[in-house]
Amino acid sequence: MEKGIAALIITAASLGFVHTILGPDHYLPFIMISWARKWSTFKTAMLTFLCGLGHIASSVVLGIIGIILGLAVGKLEGWESSRGDIAAWLLIAFGLAYFIWGIRQAYRNKIHTHIHLHPEDGSEHSHEHSHESKHSHLHLERGKVSITPWVLFIIFVFGPCEPLIPILMYPASQSSVLGLILVTSAFAITTIATMLTVVLLARSGINLLPLSKLNKYAHALSGFAILLCGLAIVFLGL
Repeated sequence: MEKGIAALIITAASLGFVHTILGPDHYLPFIMISWARKWSTFKTAMLTFLCGLGHIASSVVLGIIGIILGLAVGKLEGWESSRGDIAAWLLIAFGLAYFIWGIRQAYRNKIHTHIHLHPEDGSEHSHEHSHESKHSHLHLERGKVSITPWVLFIIFVFGPCEPLIPILMYPASQSSVLGLILVTSAFAITTIATMLTVVLLARSGINLLPLSKLNKYAHALSGFAILLCGLAIVFLGL
C-alpha cells in the first residue's frame, strides 16, 4: 500500500471519529427518540446504522459524480453547504413539530379526577385516570406505522459529510480506484461505528437514571433537544 493512501486512511478514520463526536446531530436525535418511544436496542441500532449509511452514501455519490465529471472541489463544497443548510432546517422543523406534538401528548396524559354519583343510595366516589395510559399507548403504537424513522432518514440523507469529498475522496482518487474505496470505507466505518457506540451507550445510561417522573414529557423533551440541536448547527456552526 502506498504511504500516501495509508496516511489518508488514518486521516479518514480520525476525521470520521472527530466529525461524529463534534456533531450532536449524529447521535442526539436517536438517543432522545429511542428514550421517548421506548425503542428496543435492535431498533435503535438499526435506525442509527441506516441513517448513518444514508448520510455517508449521499456524499459519496456526489463525490464520485464530481470526480467522474471533473468538477471543481469548490463547486461540490457549495452543493454540500447547501445540502447542510437544508438538513439543518429540516432538523429544526422536525424538532419543533415533535416538541409541539409532545406537549399535546403530555396534556392528554394529564391525570385528572372523575366523580361518580350513585343515585341508589346517594353516595359518590371519585377516581383518577388519564385518557391515554402507558398500556393503551403501547397497543396503539403496535397498530400504526410511525413516520419518525423515515423523517430522520430523509434528514440524514440531506446532511453532508463535510470533510469527505475535499479532504479525502479527491486526494485518494488521484492515486487509484482501490485507494478511493479504502479511504472512503475507513471514513464510513469509523463514522457509523462511532454513531452506534455513542447512541447505544447513552441509551443504556438514560435507562439507568430515575426518570420515571419525566416519562409524560419524554416526547416534548426529545423534540426540544432536537430543536436545539438544529439551531446549534445553523447559528453556532456545529
